[in-house]
Amino acid sequence: MAIEKDLTQEGKMPIDVLPEDVELEAQDLNPSDVNVEMMEDGGAEINLDPQAEAMQGAEQHDANLAEFLEEDDLNEIANELLEEFDECASSRDEWEQTYKKGLELLGFKYEDRSEPFQGASGATHPVLAEAVTQFQALAYKELLPAGGPVRTQIMGLETSEKVAQASRVKDFMNYQIMVEMKEYEPEFDQMLFNLPLSGSTFKKVYYDAILQRSVSKFVPAEDLYVPYTATSLDDTETIMHRVKMTYNDIKQHQLAGIYREVDIEGEGNYSSNDIENEKDEMSGVEPKNTEIFSVIEAHVHLEIPGFEDMNPETGES
Repeated sequence: MAIEKDLTQEGKMPIDVLPEDVELEAQDLNPSDVNVEMMEDGGAEINLDPQAEAMQGAEQHDANLAEFLEEDDLNEIANELLEEFDECASSRDEWEQTYKKGLELLGFKYEDRSEPFQGASGATHPVLAEAVTQFQALAYKELLPAGGPVRTQIMGLETSEKVAQASRVKDFMNYQIMVEMKEYEPEFDQMLFNLPLSGSTFKKVYYDAILQRSVSKFVPAEDLYVPYTATSLDDTETIMHRVKMTYNDIKQHQLAGIYREVDIEGEGNYSSNDIENEKDEMSGVEPKNTEIFSVIEAHVHLEIPGFEDMNPETGES
């Protein structure tokens, strides 16, 4: 009789316990699907499905699927995502130029003009800057009061137990935001200044495995990329965040198991856009670190080989 692939739970069967009447049908087995491992006692162990063994652990919710995929599949996925990133970036070129011209009208820098004549005034009326700072101050006062931004609301019948529980939840969350998440307040303040300028700003809240706590990062509009057809972040299929990271930051993420272990060679590949250049010129700063890399973090829906969506009724992909 022929040996089935699932002879045991692990897909393995010691060769020295095969019954005498068992025959191996070589035509039913692909040599690449068979792995023979010699044992210390002189026996051997046959694994009829080494790929399935290599995929063990990939079903975990927090597993890094890049550790289980073939290199060709990873390269194909990376190329598709980079192409989509370029399409998202090119579709908003006009918006970036408009944003850049708006920054020039803030009046934060003085220009020595030669037109219409040499020495003409290069000052810009600060009415736009005043409107931005007033919005920032009013929004900060309303959204981030001294007691903390979290408020609770009791649904249904109000009892003393629910009131006490709501008070505990409010106090804990305000403590977590204002004390433990040290970057929340300054980045929130920075976000409110950029909001009236760009029209949209974003917050990225997640658990940082390196800091061992939740963090809240401000994401400028120029660093977040979505398809042209997207109407909101809730229904778009692709959200891409361009993150500026140093070589040491990337290595820390690799050692923490967040990023896959790959070789990082050469100088940084980060290139700023027109909006960032304008902001740097307004601030009077210039990047000098050549070890800054652009890391694209993408939230996408993919059909990954071996992890396709399954029909719950038929069990087919």
